[in-house]
Amino acid sequence: MKQLTTPIGTEDLEGLNVGDQISISGTIYTGRDAALPQLVKLIERDEVPFELNGAVIMHTAFSDAGIAPTTSSKVEIESTIPKLSESGVKIHIGKGMLSDETVLKLDENNSIFVITPPVAALLTNKVLEKKCVLFENEGMEAMFELKVENIPGIVAIHKGKKIK
Repeated sequence: MKQLTTPIGTEDLEGLNVGDQISISGTIYTGRDAALPQLVKLIERDEVPFELNGAVIMHTAFSDAGIAPTTSSKVEIESTIPKLSESGVKIHIGKGMLSDETVLKLDENNSIFVITPPVAALLTNKVLEKKCVLFENEGMEAMFELKVENIPGIVAIHKGKKIK
């Protein structure tokens, strides 16, 4: 298992291949249907209040019940992946299959898609700290900044290839 610590650099992704197991520690951000399209609008206005270059975004809501990935292929989420990758996000964590067009955009921007089992208890146990950073009015679908230790995942899309 390859250990990754945020922020993620291009060199961190070079040795990875589809199917590799990884573990992510450091700061990650959460977002899903309500937050990610709003984040793209902030990018377009150059108003993002935190650094996206080298960032990790997990497609999830966050509540006291915990975290678990949501379906990344939902239009509201998948449509944001190209712009987020172009803006420096290196790892997108979620579940589900993404379109060939999104796979190409990930490859063009040297970003990857990682799947993680939808096991809320395991993932929630890896969260050390949390704070709401954007869109508080969206409740549990707001964007949160999480300090995590050893979030497990499997590289599902990288270098234009998908997991089978």
